[in-house]
Amino acid sequence: MSRALVFDAYGTLFDVHSVAARCEAFWPGKGAQLSQLWRAKQLEYTWQRSLMQRYAPFSQITREALEYACSFLHLAFDAQKENVLMEEYRRLAPFADVPGALKMLKGSKLAILTNGSPDMIAPLVEHSGLAFDAVLSVDEVGVFKPAPEVYQLAVEALRVKKNEIGFVSSNCWDAIGAKSFGFSVYWINRANAPVDRTGFAPDAQLASLGDLPGML
Repeated sequence: MSRALVFDAYGTLFDVHSVAARCEAFWPGKGAQLSQLWRAKQLEYTWQRSLMQRYAPFSQITREALEYACSFLHLAFDAQKENVLMEEYRRLAPFADVPGALKMLKGSKLAILTNGSPDMIAPLVEHSGLAFDAVLSVDEVGVFKPAPEVYQLAVEALRVKKNEIGFVSSNCWDAIGAKSFGFSVYWINRANAPVDRTGFAPDAQLASLGDLPGML
């Protein structure tokens, strides 16, 4: 087993589309579509800002992506709905297999490495009741994944060599970024999607986080 296991948060440990029910309550028939577009634009904005060297906290990006998605879908939108949906992001549901899998991985240091800014990830982890040795945010370096300096945060915080870290993500672009950096990488490929064509590939693909303890 790796000396440390580092997990992406959004989409890996926590289901970003657990907000869809609240979206649906506000705009019947549009909840799933809004949730998908919100997430897609959220990621797009992180890449744009990294390339432009115009960092902004993930909470700001998440709010701006929500505003864009509602505007694109022509949904009636106000500050109250915005605040409610932003609060939903601070209590996303963990995937069902996450608590049990983490309990079985206690032989290693466990950490989160996330795009989430502290004002989003701290209340989310607290609400979940999950325990980690470290919760690391890109806010410390002012650039988003998959920039190499983000993955270096885990090396420095956990005080282990990068080849002793196992990185776990459900986002292929994140898994590839971590592999390029030098981590051993486990891609949670819930959608059974092909690997991105970048010249790098994860060390292993899993259908769910629950498969990870047995693989290690």
